[in-house]
Amino acid sequence: MADQTHVLFVEDDDVIREATQLALERDGFAVTAMPDGLSGLEAFRSDRPDIALLDVMVPGLDGVSLCRRIRDESTVPVIMLSARADSIDVVLGLEAGADDYVTKPFDGAVLVARIRAVLRRFGHAGGGDRFEESAGADAGGVLTFGELEVDTEGMEVRRAGQPVALTPTEMRLLLEFSSAPGTVLSRDKLLERVWDYGWGGDTRVVDVHVQRLRTKIGQDRIETVRGFGYKLKP
Repeated sequence: MADQTHVLFVEDDDVIREATQLALERDGFAVTAMPDGLSGLEAFRSDRPDIALLDVMVPGLDGVSLCRRIRDESTVPVIMLSARADSIDVVLGLEAGADDYVTKPFDGAVLVARIRAVLRRFGHAGGGDRFEESAGADAGGVLTFGELEVDTEGMEVRRAGQPVALTPTEMRLLLEFSSAPGTVLSRDKLLERVWDYGWGGDTRVVDVHVQRLRTKIGQDRIETVRGFGYKLKP
């Protein structure tokens, strides 16, 4: 298992859990599959997987609550699985710290592609706590925007001199903004650059992550440009 990407999969439907586990294992992943949130949390703490797939509606500890518990302890990437694309659970999962979501029923190839996209932007080499520098980021050192400092080499952020803890996805999003301050970046462009979507995606993923980022670096630092996207104030 040490040489394989380790996936924690929490799903209460026996058929979906077993079929998805087999499909992921055929694609070379090592999978720990659990039927409920409490056993999923135990498996996360004992196995330290590289990525977690969490169904929203699981017994014991629901997927959103499990995501929050995981995010309190780790920056490991999390993908939520939801039965409805328009469900409020999607937004709740993203607000809880999930990096992406996939709607059920899902095609196995699509799920694998999304897993690999998330792992690529985390710079996956095991453990889920490392990530690559954003392709659009300036590698020149520390960028300053008012009281906000972004160290593009050390991958550190400070606000008014105090360190700001960001998830890898939030960091990549900030790097995209800081590489072009004052420039409006559309949601589609951010989906492509940060989430590695080569196809159309749900822009709620962007909106929720921007809101999460705002709470950490300052609500007024990222401006919404209606009908176009977002920009970082220089």
